[in-house]
Amino acid sequence: MSRVGRWAELGGITTRAAGRFVVERVRDRLRDPKERLRARRDEQIRQAKELAERLSRLKGAAMKVGQQAALLAAQLDLPEEVQGALGRLHADAEPVPFATIKATVEAELEAPLESLFARVESEPLGTASLAQAHAATLHDGTEVVLKVLHEGVREAVQADLIAVKAMLAGGRALGRSGDELNDLFEEAKVHLIAELDYLQEAVHLQLFADAFGDDPRFRTPRHHPSLCTEQVLVMDRLRGQTVTDFAASASPEARQRAALNVAELFLEMTFVKRLLHADPHPGNYLVEADGRVGLIDFGCVKRFDPFWIGRYALLVRGALDADRDTVLRAARDMGAWRGDDPGAAQVIVEFCEAVLSPLRGREHTIGGDEDAIVERVQPIVQRMWRYPEIRGPRDLLFLHRTLGGLYTMIRPLRATHRWDEILRPYLDHAVAEAGLA
Repeated sequence: MSRVGRWAELGGITTRAAGRFVVERVRDRLRDPKERLRARRDEQIRQAKELAERLSRLKGAAMKVGQQAALLAAQLDLPEEVQGALGRLHADAEPVPFATIKATVEAELEAPLESLFARVESEPLGTASLAQAHAATLHDGTEVVLKVLHEGVREAVQADLIAVKAMLAGGRALGRSGDELNDLFEEAKVHLIAELDYLQEAVHLQLFADAFGDDPRFRTPRHHPSLCTEQVLVMDRLRGQTVTDFAASASPEARQRAALNVAELFLEMTFVKRLLHADPHPGNYLVEADGRVGLIDFGCVKRFDPFWIGRYALLVRGALDADRDTVLRAARDMGAWRGDDPGAAQVIVEFCEAVLSPLRGREHTIGGDEDAIVERVQPIVQRMWRYPEIRGPRDLLFLHRTLGGLYTMIRPLRATHRWDEILRPYLDHAVAEAGLA
């Protein structure tokens, strides 16, 4: 589809969304509070379904932007129907012909494919909205993955971002204030644009190799600089199973090791290295037979300021200790609470208690019959968003999106542990490093 056609398609969504937004706000004046909430929920679901349908037809950059909208929907705890509609955009895209891939690689690396690789599989390992991956072998026998950015996607993404943002803001499809939505969207935009630069991803690969290369619990791929450009990335191929497949066949002992490794990888990234792999897609974590965890796809990486992560660690440690004053002070220092409403304070404390009380001073089985953390948290989050003074800072939302994704991922492993005993040393480290002890 031409650029003019893409703008017309997205512009149509924007116009209709804005028109419905005005109509619904007029109707709200005639509705009681319960009816008003129900009508807004229905409108969110209707707009999410239309957005998903149209972006899936546009594919490419617009589809990836829609995936970012899906992440925002999950972060803001919008209705499951909204998350489900946008979540369909994570399905694989149509594969690009191998002849196109070959031509792109040869143009980028300025050499025939046969001189660069001993073998490249013509059938892709996978095709996403931005790129396609192929298994390959170097002339020295090293097994690698060849990732190639789709032609034209870099140019299309800027226009698609502008148009989709206009649609979201004009229609209030996410049901949030303009300032909050803009802040979240700008953060998503930064990470999306980073995914369009494979030289930047190569930098991320090197950072993780330096940070975790000697750790026997984890594996990260090595990239091959002479075969990398902004549009082509070559890295070692890691073998392993997804957590779900591993859980179905592994022994209880291996499942326990894998769950501990995933948990400690998250804690190490967050509180020690302050370098977070922020794309918790199940396919990005590969588990070996002994429970060792391999990490792939480094397009979305988040770095944390030591003082912010130190304050976050203070909040979590305060929640583990049931220390209300510390929790609220840290929430304010982090920018998550900007007011003094006692109701807002209470819901923040209840949220922390719901998440951490099952881990306090006892063993807990993640994914076990009594693991109801998600069910406990959901109604509290719904109450939380009633208070405008409770905000979701960018760092906090990306951190919790990753944590939530990993928690969901390891539930099939049904691992039992004193999780607070693992967590506390990492919290103490981050607090001390920030000089907040």
